[in-house]
Amino acid sequence: MPEESITGAVLDCAGRSLDLGSPRVMGVLNITPDSFSDGGQLFRHEGIDQEALCRRADAMVSAGAAVLDIGGESTRPGAAAVSEQQELDRVLGALTMLRPRFDVVISLDTSSPSVMDAGAAAGANMINDVRALTRPGALAAAAASGLPVCLMHMQGQPHSMQSHPEYDDVVNAVRTFFMQRVDACHAVGIDDPRIILDPGFGFGKTVDHNYQLLAELPRLAALGYPVLVGLSRKSMVAAILDRSMEQRLPASLGLAVIAALKGARLIRVHDVAETFDALAMVDAMEQRQS
Repeated sequence: MPEESITGAVLDCAGRSLDLGSPRVMGVLNITPDSFSDGGQLFRHEGIDQEALCRRADAMVSAGAAVLDIGGESTRPGAAAVSEQQELDRVLGALTMLRPRFDVVISLDTSSPSVMDAGAAAGANMINDVRALTRPGALAAAAASGLPVCLMHMQGQPHSMQSHPEYDDVVNAVRTFFMQRVDACHAVGIDDPRIILDPGFGFGKTVDHNYQLLAELPRLAALGYPVLVGLSRKSMVAAILDRSMEQRLPASLGLAVIAALKGARLIRVHDVAETFDALAMVDAMEQRQS
């Protein structure tokens, strides 16, 4: 673990700087037909909807997104697997459209070594892996890329992760997992300034587990690495308020603010403009605290 906290670090993302001294917004771009919230909006059976993708990305960047996160594999509960070639075609297709157009950090939401290799060569700036580099070859690919990596905790796999997840202590389990994966990163030369942690809200957790992790997020931030959270529109909102996907924005903003106040530095969302404004209020308060 780092001797000093790097939570407020400036990350070197392949030549682009990402200042995490204040909470920043990561915009979700799912190039899939079946993601839980926006599946099929940017990708249809005939392929990527180029106009829709560029319009969505432009709106996110204009609204204040510091990072665009491109994913080609749905990881919603019960999601079907896709081949590496399918994922590669989707992600690389989107990346080659967006990289020349936008001067922001572009993250690849992938667990596939081939996508990491090709994406790094095509100008990606970050790897965001829901499987925390556990697939064969992923550690080596991430190390060779030189990019920052986000390690997410997930109990099980997407097709089965919500089938009765159990923990003796969910926060301790996530902390222990993080320490193991950080050690694995160190062993292949991925050093501390390249590591981000994501507790994986909704990935092999019950509603109670999710809210326990949120309540105790400072324990994870205390490990000294920047923390990314993905809370946007998730079922932990519906469990409390019984809101449809389209009605979950206000609650998602509340969760984003809570997470930022508890130490999260990257907030991964579908609704960038609204989240940016909410986090600006957090930043204004934090700057005035002694």
